[in-house]
Amino acid sequence: LRLTRHAKKAGADGALLITPYYNKPTPEGLYRHYKLIAEEVDIPIVIYNVPSRTGISILPETVARLSEMKNIIGIKEASGNIDQTTQILQLCNITVLSGDDSLTLPIMSVGGKGVISVVANIVPADTAALTRYCLDGNFEAARKCHHKLFPLCKGMFIETNPIPVKTAMKLLGRINGEMRLPLCDMTKENENKLANILKDYGLTY
Repeated sequence: LRLTRHAKKAGADGALLITPYYNKPTPEGLYRHYKLIAEEVDIPIVIYNVPSRTGISILPETVARLSEMKNIIGIKEASGNIDQTTQILQLCNITVLSGDDSLTLPIMSVGGKGVISVVANIVPADTAALTRYCLDGNFEAARKCHHKLFPLCKGMFIETNPIPVKTAMKLLGRINGEMRLPLCDMTKENENKLANILKDYGLTY
């Protein structure tokens, strides 16, 4: 709550709020958590559901309840479960954004509106093209984009995210690649694998 207030005061356009981790709150606890923040801070809020990181997945029914709050406008859905997205969209009209690049096409095919992307840091135009094709209903072109992007998307997780994307941007000369502990440099073996993925994509020679 304090940090979301600070974000608004600092001029943020919105807040991406991850589900509370470690203590595994009940659905009612999750509802009250987000409801309190939404009531106390008048800023657009996007829920972030990533159970592989937090140990908790927010239920579609809880998302539907929260969607009634005027400033809870979306959910970044990174559960890896298409059923979850489908159930959310059957229950409410909240904006669902993919939180997993390799699932952007499937999520958008059932009604998702876009992606909060890792791989867009490397290939923003191709990522934007995929979402544009989906929104336009051109799923044949979207599938071609998806299959082109897929190896690169998977390459972003050969070690813990964001190590691969930072390493890729270092290899492309865009950043210095410095990691802050507890993140550390990628192993040389994996860096070589990543370099080959970038080369196969046509990003390096």
